[in-house]
Amino acid sequence: MTTDVELSERVARLEARAEIFDCIQRYARGMDRRDRPLLRSAYHDDAVDDHVGFVGPVEDFIDWAFAYHSTQTRYQHYLLNHTVEVNGDEGHAETYYLFVGTDREPANHMSLSGGRYVDRFERRDGRWAIVDRVCVVEWNAESTSLLTEEILALLPDIKSATHDRNDPSYTRPLTATRASANP
Repeated sequence: MTTDVELSERVARLEARAEIFDCIQRYARGMDRRDRPLLRSAYHDDAVDDHVGFVGPVEDFIDWAFAYHSTQTRYQHYLLNHTVEVNGDEGHAETYYLFVGTDREPANHMSLSGGRYVDRFERRDGRWAIVDRVCVVEWNAESTSLLTEEILALLPDIKSATHDRNDPSYTRPLTATRASANP
């Protein structure tokens, strides 16, 4: 039989794991939407990110990352396997990622990369956030994208992403355009 103390500890551990995963998701969404406040919320003020050749404080990392992504027309960060060990107010997480991006120059040059975010989290004043991150690249591949701007132009009803707060994911309340049924 589970005691109240054991149940309380289990709930606290599950809550910590969920808050840490929410933080990882804020990172990916903030990066893909180039939403600085959202991305910044994933880190504590004194955080350091070691990320594909960049090592430094979080503010400088965000500047570096946004400059890199400004050279791309499309990009997405996918989050995959996620594990976290929580010990009091500290957590260590490993999250697999898949990155896909299409460069402006050369046109339609596509980068694919897979790896892991290895993070140390701390809970400070009730908020979990990254203190240290090491981005481990497991593999990288490049090719020519099949989805060119010309092909996208042939699909007039396709919804395009924007890398700012004009993206449909920020619309509140979200309302899908309702078209009359085609006969």
